[in-house]
Amino acid sequence: MVGIVKTYTTIGIDGQLLTVECDSAGQMYSVNIVGMASNAVKESKDRIFAALSNSGFEAAIKRFTINLAPADIRKDSAALDLPIAISVLQSIKQLPVEYLSQTAIIGELSLDGNLRPVKGVLPIALAAKRDGMDALVLPYENAEEAAIIEELKVIPVTSLREAVLYLRGEIEIKPATVDRDKIFSVLNDFPVDMHDVKGQYQVKRALEVSAAGGHNLLMIGPPGSGKTMLARRVPTILPELSLDESLEATKIHSVAGYSKHFKNGILTTRPFRAPHHSCSENGLIGGGTFPRPGEVSLAHFGVLFLDELPEFKRGVLEVMRQPLEDGIVTISRAATSLTFPADFMLIASMNPCPCGYFGASIPNHYCTCEPGAIARYRGRVSGPLLDRIDIHVEVPSVSYADLSGLPSGDRSAVIRARVNKARQVQRARYADEGIFCNAQMSSRLLRKYCKLDADSQAQMQHAIDHLGYSARVFDRILKVSRTIADLEGLANINSDHISEAIQYRTLDRKYWG
Repeated sequence: MVGIVKTYTTIGIDGQLLTVECDSAGQMYSVNIVGMASNAVKESKDRIFAALSNSGFEAAIKRFTINLAPADIRKDSAALDLPIAISVLQSIKQLPVEYLSQTAIIGELSLDGNLRPVKGVLPIALAAKRDGMDALVLPYENAEEAAIIEELKVIPVTSLREAVLYLRGEIEIKPATVDRDKIFSVLNDFPVDMHDVKGQYQVKRALEVSAAGGHNLLMIGPPGSGKTMLARRVPTILPELSLDESLEATKIHSVAGYSKHFKNGILTTRPFRAPHHSCSENGLIGGGTFPRPGEVSLAHFGVLFLDELPEFKRGVLEVMRQPLEDGIVTISRAATSLTFPADFMLIASMNPCPCGYFGASIPNHYCTCEPGAIARYRGRVSGPLLDRIDIHVEVPSVSYADLSGLPSGDRSAVIRARVNKARQVQRARYADEGIFCNAQMSSRLLRKYCKLDADSQAQMQHAIDHLGYSARVFDRILKVSRTIADLEGLANINSDHISEAIQYRTLDRKYWG
């Protein structure tokens, strides 16, 4: 008899339907797993049969041939343990076959038959719904993550034996449910607030513009000026995640194995990723034999913060050009090529020199760096990368008057309200364009939505002719100007908006010439 079980694996960030087939024959014990299974999957046979034995199921002395179909897809997941065990029991007639055609099963087994949580549950649940599955049997710890998907019966089980009893119809298990409205009612629950930052009003304004238009931003200033503190509060002023955005972002984190850290198994606030400057190319972009998402994809719909930007290896920074320009990352390997989403807001910070005090007016702190050392330090950040950062802002040291006084300035909720209003204008403007914020405008859309009056054109001409800005910088200034106008609720860009946008591009000329 052939046992047949439906299950899933993940390819990239999407679920892929698999069929586990088990044939039992002969009177000599052997287990052979075929169907392009990785070594990790092939080695699972000892774990699976130990779990069967320790769960009270005595597998007959047979020659078991287990096929994982389709055969042209590489399988590398411990989530196949439970469906393989179920198919073995079907093949020796300890479980029905016909009743499981619309039930998918995933789960990793321990030696004693208990189930361990697995990665990639949300994309698997989405795929199961897409494929018309009625139910998904999975480890108890993964139930909340899958239950966010409506119209799919999620059955949480703690062990192989419990799964078998349920599939036999000997016990009933209540499907897992979550209150989606309650989950998303705490979207704005942040432990930090922009109001906490003393002084730095110009930088806060730049961050508001950046958040309103989805623009990348670079902060330059001495140590202790508050760059990291400001960056960590950017998510508090960004628009709330929509349900679709939340599901897509959670899919990425689920595949990477991070969703277990989320309350209710789903990401409800925009991600904030801050990799150390020792991060490798694979760590930042993603990679591996079987490619997994990197930091740029984990920051999808959120913020990627690169502190001490020049300390990152230049090659690591240069690989960010594609995601910054296209919002995706394509990873090619000999066996496969995968594309991960990477639509993030880049917030970077750096010191003006290796010691950090170049040009700083701080008593008893003077720059001691040689001119050559300063040039080499700044040269680690290439011109093409700088061109892809819309806003450059200087973060000065904070005065005693600001430090000694009470926090001032708008709270994050007030700033977020203004940002949301500007984003609503942009969503309405680009409803038929396939984008949702100003930073995503193409050259065609710039010509359509960023028309300038005579004064604004004169300002732009002066900036291009006298400051030597590239065509890419010209486009960035227009995008930022459009955002400033949106924050003011104005349909047209005027000279004040252009002036402020140009101001955000003067530092690269100050520090890089």
